[in-house]
Amino acid sequence: MNTAVIVVGAGPTGLMLACELALAGVRTRILERRTEPQRDSRALSLHPRSVELLDQRGLLDRFLSLGRPVPGWHFAGLPTRLDFSSLDSRHGYTLFLAQARTEAILQERAHELGVEISRGYEVLGVSQDGDGVEVEARVPGGGTETVRGLYAVGCDGGRSVVRQAAGIDFPGTDETLTGVLGDFTVVAPGPGALDVARARGVLVAPLEGGLTRFVYLDPERMRVPAREPVTLEEFRTSLTRIAGSDCGVSEPRWLSRFGNATRLAANYRAGRVLLAGDAAHIHFPAAGQGLNTGLQDAMNLGWKLAAVINGWAPPGLLDSYDRERRPVGRSVTENTEVQTLLAELAVTARYRRPAAALRGLLDRLLGMTEVNRWLADQVSALGTRYPPAAPGADPLVGRRMPDVGLTAADPEATRVYELLARGRFVLLAPAGDPALRETVDAGWGSRVTAVTVDTYDEHADLDGVTEVLVRPDGHVAWATRTTDGRARGDERVRALTAWAGTPS
Repeated sequence: MNTAVIVVGAGPTGLMLACELALAGVRTRILERRTEPQRDSRALSLHPRSVELLDQRGLLDRFLSLGRPVPGWHFAGLPTRLDFSSLDSRHGYTLFLAQARTEAILQERAHELGVEISRGYEVLGVSQDGDGVEVEARVPGGGTETVRGLYAVGCDGGRSVVRQAAGIDFPGTDETLTGVLGDFTVVAPGPGALDVARARGVLVAPLEGGLTRFVYLDPERMRVPAREPVTLEEFRTSLTRIAGSDCGVSEPRWLSRFGNATRLAANYRAGRVLLAGDAAHIHFPAAGQGLNTGLQDAMNLGWKLAAVINGWAPPGLLDSYDRERRPVGRSVTENTEVQTLLAELAVTARYRRPAAALRGLLDRLLGMTEVNRWLADQVSALGTRYPPAAPGADPLVGRRMPDVGLTAADPEATRVYELLARGRFVLLAPAGDPALRETVDAGWGSRVTAVTVDTYDEHADLDGVTEVLVRPDGHVAWATRTTDGRARGDERVRALTAWAGTPS
């Protein structure tokens, strides 16, 4: 069995997961139905937590060189923006970058790590036994191939064949309204036409290559099923009805209709089959959270699945993927349903006045610093906290580790996130413990990077912390404020064993 993990789907989630597995030395193969990378981009943004994850793997410069940072974002299109720049992150912005670019960079990284990507492979079914999984796929040129591995992960979208084959339910709500997007080569608006369009709820965004994207809800066409193709004539007619002109759009590169079906997988795991990204959760693309949630699924799952395959995972580690990520998926589906309802009410004639009043009220609330910050934390995913595995844990546990600057006697980096580039645990001892590294290297050296920190940037969350264990995905596994060296050493061994397995 040459392949350990079969990833179905070469979108951002599948590529990110494959990179994480390969970084940990796990042989991974991606099966992708499309013969060529996706040219058009439904998603256009990487939110702060996703940007942090790319930073943690040393990939961020590749993305920054092609994207454009945007300090504010929106919730339900309300005028008052979510202020990402005020959040506790070096990356308090959304990176405006087309999905096709994101996929191209991740594919390049996957090739660097030795991931095999098989395009033109249409998965027909998945079966599993006590020793592994078998994925049957139709291959280019006709015929089929059965690929066997230890695990399979469905990153194959909302209609996931993997999810259906594994018998995982996908409860939720069916589509009740649709929006339309169009990318145009030619836009010839009259004076102020684009400003009018934006004021009337049309999203207008410049894309690379001279394209301009328009996205809207047309109250007279928003019950049309998503499966019905969009024509240029329809697009112009709807835009004129909403904005007063068609803004001179012509030569469409891509026209698409999208719906608000909202579903969350009943489980993210069924034996040796797991789900990530849109295969696990679908929703209206409100606030651009879908792609980002998928990338964060991949980061959570990758190191855990690799730990199982590499033989050191502590009991229950792989099951924690569902326990930690399904609540995040539920939160995203719920907040997108709220945003969709606000958008629908705003364009529905009989609700227009009360909807305007409701949106005005919510906009005033967004003007309050605490409200804005709380919602920005949710949409950016910087506020994601995983539940502690045991009661009485330090308040840091489960939260994302702040990327504080540091100095060490044997420096490997100048800030925390640089220490995570190898995808290993990082154990930091701000209190200083000369024996720390020797102790950790003797038992967990291949899984944990231990650093005795001389100084680190002041941060309220780290006040009094004497030692902290950071997971490969940048969340805190364990932290202590114990000053007694012997007691702290005992805590450390227990924490390392609970998270990084028994010492080798």
